[in-house]
Amino acid sequence: MARIYVLTGSPGVGKSTVVSKVVVRLKSRGVIVGGCASFEKRVKGQRVGFAIRDLTTGVEGELATIGSALGPRVGKYRVNLRDLAEVGAKGLQQAALVSELIVIDEVGPMELVSPDFRRGVRACVLSGKPILAVLHERMQDDLLEELRSASDYSAAVTLENRESLPDELTTKLVGALAEVKKP
Repeated sequence: MARIYVLTGSPGVGKSTVVSKVVVRLKSRGVIVGGCASFEKRVKGQRVGFAIRDLTTGVEGELATIGSALGPRVGKYRVNLRDLAEVGAKGLQQAALVSELIVIDEVGPMELVSPDFRRGVRACVLSGKPILAVLHERMQDDLLEELRSASDYSAAVTLENRESLPDELTTKLVGALAEVKKP
């Protein structure tokens, strides 16, 4: 089983910023980081959807948008299952094979409508590699519960701790990576 490091927190509190700071710090140490990250798409200050990026290749796709008539509805958005599979799930599958650290930002309602994404997350867990995952704070789902219960570390990102968490997580992940490399 993988060592799993979980972040949760309210929307907009800085979870993805914490993750990106950790990724930059670990990459600067030569760590091979893979996985996927989602981020907001805005037009004239208004959120119109979300994109997803493969952290290994840099390829981006549309995760969800308010302008589509296709795909499962999550709130006011429609999820792009094709891009979620081709970018997100594929990025997770590849990370399980070639990365030293796997990042999954985020596992939430949009991502979980995709069976391919779920399989990608499971492949990462089975890889035995350390995982840094952002989990939706309140959502109840079997996969989320499995990740929460298997986590070695869990923190809720807050305005008070979001500046110190990158250092703390970097230290913990460097230790976990050293453990994985031991013969």
